[in-house]
Amino acid sequence: MILLIAIIVLALLFDYINGFHDAANSIATIVSTKVLTPFQAVLWAAFWNFFAYFVAKYIIGEFGIANTVSKTVFEQYITLPVIFSGIIAAITWNLATWWFGIPSSSSHTLIGGFAGAAIMSTIMKNGYTTSGFESIQGNVILNIALFIILAPAIGMAISSILTISIQWLFRKTNPHKANIWFKHLQLASSGLFSIGFGLNDSQKVMGIIAAAMIASHAQGLFPEIQNTNDLPDWVAFSCFTAISLGTMTGGWKIVKTMGSKITKVTPIEGVAAETAGAITLYLTEYLRIPVSSTHTITGAIMGVGAVKRLSAVRWGVTKTLMVAWILTIPISAVLAALIFFFIGSNML
Repeated sequence: MILLIAIIVLALLFDYINGFHDAANSIATIVSTKVLTPFQAVLWAAFWNFFAYFVAKYIIGEFGIANTVSKTVFEQYITLPVIFSGIIAAITWNLATWWFGIPSSSSHTLIGGFAGAAIMSTIMKNGYTTSGFESIQGNVILNIALFIILAPAIGMAISSILTISIQWLFRKTNPHKANIWFKHLQLASSGLFSIGFGLNDSQKVMGIIAAAMIASHAQGLFPEIQNTNDLPDWVAFSCFTAISLGTMTGGWKIVKTMGSKITKVTPIEGVAAETAGAITLYLTEYLRIPVSSTHTITGAIMGVGAVKRLSAVRWGVTKTLMVAWILTIPISAVLAALIFFFIGSNML
């Protein structure tokens, strides 16, 4: 019971860290275009992050992404020490990338950690006679990994189309007036993206907590919980609250990277980027695929920059980001495997 409580606390801590690590995703453009001050922006984003709870529960009617995350590892291989090791690894990598201002994916960190700990657990149980990969659902991991490329590509394509369409529709409008209008519209577009961020990222932690509760059946705890649909309301409410509080603290190093280092963004381009990011997140919510809001908005920002001219995008920065994205799952998996080897195995 103590380990389960520790896992739930750590999961909510990760959720909080996820909020301030990824706060830049929904506020970078409205801060860089001076629509809101940084403090106003995080309050705005945090409100919509929390509002996403009501969207999921009363409009969508389910938490589909949470269910996908909980099935990353086959149920028979899920134990509390595995989950504990995965969360510790995810928190470590998230804090490291935040410290260096790298907008990596909190989602992939969590999934990589969960899978890596499960693989090491399987190897140790079988006396090092197996690869351990039979413990993870390869098709689920593959779909998630595929969207490391697809999410930013979709965001980039949609933002490019939106930017070109907006420029054509407002081609006869005074540029100064257009900027004023679109500064106001940025409030709406950032709110839409913040809802998508809350929907997507809060559910990942819900999935981990669900997996922990199901794993605790062996101890006679929570026998009524068989999947994410059986979770008590306080789990979802706590997850959406934690990520909202995290967003309120902000991640200013990453705001700088997202808001100005990739490309300079105007209010019109900010609306296009945020709207494109929101559309992408809503699409993946429908598909029940946990994607990175970081990857999504980065691709969208690259798209609006590329419409001006290809040289407007600092491709050297984006290459660095992409390397971090690709390495996140394997590094988190290796880190979790090491943590399980030295700490988690002693909890069995």
